[in-house]
Amino acid sequence: MLTHIIIKMHILQPKHTKLNEKESEEFLKKLNISKAQLPKIFIDDPSLQEGWEIGDIIKIERKDDETEEVAIYYRVVI
Repeated sequence: MLTHIIIKMHILQPKHTKLNEKESEEFLKKLNISKAQLPKIFIDDPSLQEGWEIGDIIKIERKDDETEEVAIYYRVVI
């Protein structure tokens, strides 16, 4: 029997949040970079929410189980 797993809802899946237009502009300005300089995430990545589009900036929050620290990463959707 096959079971379907929804990756976005899995307990080990890091939290993914799309930055709005203002947040994206402020983030890029703060680091003095362009979207092209950000690490990439593919539009068909199963962790992305429906409706997110190419060019969106995604904030990924990964929690370390041992230290409880949260590491924040950013990706641009391609």
